[in-house]
Amino acid sequence: MASNGANQPLLSGVVDSTLQTDNKHAPNRRRFRRVRSAPITECVPSDADRCRSLSHPESILGKLSFSPSLKQVAALLAGYLGVGTVCFYLYRDDIEGTKTNPIIDAVYFCVVTMTTVGYGDLVPNTAFAKLLASVFVFSGMAIVGLILSKAADYLVEKQEILLIKALNKYHKQGPSQIIKEFESNRVKYKCLLTLAIILALMLVGTIFIASVEGLELLDAFYCVCATVTTLGYGDESFSTRGGRAFAIFWILISTIGLGQFFFSTAEMFTESRQRALVNWVLTRKMTNLDLEAADIDNDGVVGAAEFVIYKLKEMGKITEEDISLVMEEFEDLDVDESGTLSASDLVIAQSTQTKR
Repeated sequence: MASNGANQPLLSGVVDSTLQTDNKHAPNRRRFRRVRSAPITECVPSDADRCRSLSHPESILGKLSFSPSLKQVAALLAGYLGVGTVCFYLYRDDIEGTKTNPIIDAVYFCVVTMTTVGYGDLVPNTAFAKLLASVFVFSGMAIVGLILSKAADYLVEKQEILLIKALNKYHKQGPSQIIKEFESNRVKYKCLLTLAIILALMLVGTIFIASVEGLELLDAFYCVCATVTTLGYGDESFSTRGGRAFAIFWILISTIGLGQFFFSTAEMFTESRQRALVNWVLTRKMTNLDLEAADIDNDGVVGAAEFVIYKLKEMGKITEEDISLVMEEFEDLDVDESGTLSASDLVIAQSTQTKR
């Protein structure tokens, strides 16, 4: 790719003025120009005053609040439990088994159905009740999947904000290092956090079942394991009013938490393999065959843009189809076919599209 005038490589930019020296004969080095719309991911704080963004961690990771998608999932869950409770309460006579309070039993049966625990202590005994339970088990599993994809992200963001506050207090790291650390270990943090939550829930559940349901400690732990993994053998379950009231919340949180832990573990191993591939791509030696493959315009030299595209393709970040689609858009915008884009090209292209 030529390096003269307007035909410079796509990603080439000006030399960073903050890194220039007084030596007039210092070699000029190309640097990538940041996209103006891209978020600033680093700053250069002085020794006396760290980057002010750390004093407001919400500016880095967003304010600690439920995202709209998580609000929708929470509303969907509340609606599911509400409708399910009303339905199973109205048709409580179609459900047989050990019963305590009608409302608590209805919510309890709804949660047990949703999480697919299925102890067998309450079962539908009519055709309509069985059909109703079938509908709620599939819709409940779909809601559980949505919760798994949203809940852990919220918990991890909260943990990250607390860690940023701690790091800001002791000023041991700069903001760019903090953000890089969180981004590179996000999945690991998520996995460890969900594991800690699961262990805490299992401990609380074991103690509660042993105390309230009157089971031996080993039987209580066995019941917890069968519940969390949704085995639900049915030989041990919640049979008291207080136990079922506790189970309504505990079963929902613990089963979803375990599912999130397994999902995060698989994600962590997948990310590890992806990083290994990226490391291999970046550290292996380039050959003449690589240069020929990277030379997109076949001009005998490889520019910065061509090199970046070639490496991204090797890493599996982009495909040839992605490149073709981007190039088609570029050609549509390059009205004068000069090989570069200017403001006049954009105006002409937009006016042409408007006429169409």
